[in-house]
Amino acid sequence: MKYVIVGGSAAGPKTASKIRRLDQHSQVTIIQKGKYLSMASCGYPYFVGGTFDDPNALISTPTGVPRDSSYFSKVKDIDARVETEAIAIDRENKKQTIKNLTTGEEETISYDKLVLTTGASPIRPPIEGIDLQGVQHLHSMEDAIALKKVAKDPSAKVVIVGGGLIGIETCEALQLAGLDITLVEMQNQILPFLDWEMAKLVQNYMELKGINFKMGAALKRFIGEGGKLNSVELNNGEIIPCTHALFSIGVRPNVALAAKAGLKLGDFRGIQVNRFMQTSDPDIYAAGDCVEITNLITKNKQPWPMGDAANLQGRVVAQNVVLGNIEEYEGMVGTGICKVFDFNAGSTGLSEKMAREEGYNNVLTSIHAAPDKPGFMGALPMVIKLLADKSTGRFLGLQAVGLGDVSKRVAIAAMALHGRMSIADMVNLDLPYAPPFSSAIDNLITAVHVLENKWRGLMTGISAIELKERLDKGEKPFILDVRGRGEFEAMRLGIGETLIPLGQIRQREEELPKDKTTEIITYCKISLRGYEAACCLKAKGYSNVKVLEGGILAWPFKREKRFTHSLYWWIMKPPVD
Repeated sequence: MKYVIVGGSAAGPKTASKIRRLDQHSQVTIIQKGKYLSMASCGYPYFVGGTFDDPNALISTPTGVPRDSSYFSKVKDIDARVETEAIAIDRENKKQTIKNLTTGEEETISYDKLVLTTGASPIRPPIEGIDLQGVQHLHSMEDAIALKKVAKDPSAKVVIVGGGLIGIETCEALQLAGLDITLVEMQNQILPFLDWEMAKLVQNYMELKGINFKMGAALKRFIGEGGKLNSVELNNGEIIPCTHALFSIGVRPNVALAAKAGLKLGDFRGIQVNRFMQTSDPDIYAAGDCVEITNLITKNKQPWPMGDAANLQGRVVAQNVVLGNIEEYEGMVGTGICKVFDFNAGSTGLSEKMAREEGYNNVLTSIHAAPDKPGFMGALPMVIKLLADKSTGRFLGLQAVGLGDVSKRVAIAAMALHGRMSIADMVNLDLPYAPPFSSAIDNLITAVHVLENKWRGLMTGISAIELKERLDKGEKPFILDVRGRGEFEAMRLGIGETLIPLGQIRQREEELPKDKTTEIITYCKISLRGYEAACCLKAKGYSNVKVLEGGILAWPFKREKRFTHSLYWWIMKPPVD
């Protein structure tokens, strides 16, 4: 058998290596347009930021051997041809035409099964000045090496265009190098996989670290002199001086080869594949950033350019081309995570915005803030937002941000989504517990309990966004802060709140509204005491009591006393009253 794989980044090498393990007698060929093979592209920002300095680490095995053509030949008996472009597919005769980009020579090779792992390319709109020296992407090894040089120049001033994963991670990398960073984002938030209030918590933290933001601002043009970038102009006329600009507004699937061969494309112009990763030609498979796969929640097809998905798909393809369509790749639930300094942000499933766009008109949400483990074990704060379908209780998604162990909670929630679990299925999950790892009830499960309380009508919550909108309209609910005096003096929202510590509510009832139909909104640091206070007030006959979900920790707006980097942690350990 002759297997030809076009593309040598993630899915391609994974496919080729798995084919070789399954079939020791076949011919396996990788065609890679670039110079490098099997790149750990998600590691580019960390290389730029100095987590490690040897670029070979991005293409090496766990034992430190570079995965180059020689490695694939000697270790795996795979013919890996770099700097070689696949230019045409003859489907009828099952031949692939390739071109050596160094010599210009063309060659035609035959295949029994062809696998397209052609990846994606950065979106590059026709903006004036985009070809100036100093404007670049972070998509390839060459990009990473070039940006590493920028990071070593203390005089560099960088504008990052785009607040997605790569843009945000590169902010950290370049700021840690001591550079002046401005991020330009045309939307009103960064990290589009999060809802606004969660993304704003990340942005607030990044601002504390010295990142400048221009939100709701589109890039108009790059400005240069002598062919070299010296500033950018925004659509509002603002000029930002800079020496370099990183353009990071997303990627598009590389489908020119597939389209030229007449393979079917999807609605997002990615290669269309079935559950076996098979294209419209039964002898051609595809995987990675160039394909469209199924979102298991919405059932819609979409691109999903993530390294883990590419590797999983490559493995599925290899088994199916060798063993005959024995394994299905059902799809994904949309799981992602990033690290920004020592702050983490992750999500899985749908955000509230996505859910409403998909027609979920009865979405139930909750926001819960809590430490990730007991305080005596060095707890770190985290804010979790959950979504469910109110009519069925089906779990739809999680977002988590904070200094704590976000990845663990995202992973558990992703498994719940794959299992199509409901709120009722999740409230008593048997998770590992010991003080170094979590509280006795993990904060993810506590967040589910908050969601269940709302679902069953045991708690009425109000989000920070809703409360702020109502206050801005001039509404004046009775806002009750039930923290201690020391906490209140150190940090308060400044929204007309009244301080009555939880332990004093029963003794200071005369300070509460006389009319028991008055709307009362309770909160504390994380709103656990706020919920306790709400229960107490309801027992006293107050009929319109709401809990500010997530409390102070999840409040994304300006506070009367705003935290600093050190204070952000300090509010998790307030002074004793």
